[in-house]
Amino acid sequence: DASVYPNLKFRMRTTDSIHFTPYQLRYWMATYDPVPEGAIASNLFLSLKDTVDVGEPLNLGIGFKNVSKASFDSLRVKVTVTDKNNVENIIPVPRQKPLSTGEVLQLNFNPDKDQPEQYVFNNYAFRNIYVRPDSLQPVMDITFDGVHILNNDIVSAKPTILIKLKDEAKWMPLDDPNLVSIQVKFPNGTTRSYTANSDTLQFHAAGQAPNAQNTASIDFKPYLSEDGEYELIIKGKDRSDNNAGDIAYRVVFQVINKPMISNMLNYPNPFTTSTAFVFTLTGSEVPQNLRIQILTITGKIVRDVTKEELGPLHIGRNITEFKWDGTDQYGQKLANGVYLYRVITNLNGKSLDKYRAKDDNTDKFFNNGYGKMYLMR
Repeated sequence: DASVYPNLKFRMRTTDSIHFTPYQLRYWMATYDPVPEGAIASNLFLSLKDTVDVGEPLNLGIGFKNVSKASFDSLRVKVTVTDKNNVENIIPVPRQKPLSTGEVLQLNFNPDKDQPEQYVFNNYAFRNIYVRPDSLQPVMDITFDGVHILNNDIVSAKPTILIKLKDEAKWMPLDDPNLVSIQVKFPNGTTRSYTANSDTLQFHAAGQAPNAQNTASIDFKPYLSEDGEYELIIKGKDRSDNNAGDIAYRVVFQVINKPMISNMLNYPNPFTTSTAFVFTLTGSEVPQNLRIQILTITGKIVRDVTKEELGPLHIGRNITEFKWDGTDQYGQKLANGVYLYRVITNLNGKSLDKYRAKDDNTDKFFNNGYGKMYLMR
């Protein structure tokens, strides 16, 4: 070690016990095996971001130059990350890890003198890295059979509940089923929790990072065999433990297993340009056949509206996408006046019974199952 032994002194003793004439030294030669010397050369190459998003991989490139005539063997590199709590984490090269807020990156070439080297003080590099924290709450959206319901709405006894959880942190994909907890409170007062990856609940993770959409979805298909009032309770969070809302999502809904249909009303009534139809379905499935026949006051059918024309229907409260514009089956405009309509339903070969909600007084708008509408252009 040259720092310990900056100078070398040679001493030789030679004797000749016979002729008493010692050898005369012509020259001495000292040979040695040199060790290499390297140094970090960030002026030659440096590729390193000083700011990243939480969870974002950090790509690091830095130059290290051999400034001696001797060669290094395969060179070890040590990378450590000191987090905001001053805890040092060793990162095996080339593996990397997601960075947390307030971390410091440290590099050490040829650590612990893995090979002999003249100096190691120039093998270190330190760099502060700022990690932008994930402080925004994720957004959660819940639909029943494709519809956003209100408290006390009627839903199917076999609903398809779609839960979507979206987060803006593109490097932190929502890929853990435990990010969402689902509970249902039954009419008898008991509460049941549901776990993922069963016939009832399927979790679909967001795609790999980076993912600008970063949306996980859950298909929840419970079978609610008991009539009465249920409550759905859902909590969601992202991978940074930001909750989707300050309180849990809660909605109360009604289940009526018997398939029925309420009085069908048209709105607006009277109408000038078009009118839609409003009604409620109960049970667990939409009737295979549902038609609206529009008639003159003399009983002549002028328009037959099929289920396909009405648009998507679901158990619960429906407002049809179809809007009758006062034309007949051939598209001809009908005269102003009063028109009648009736509903024809069929589920498994049987027509639906009538559903009457509490405080329902719509029977006054119907006479023997026929409703009345007014066309006023």
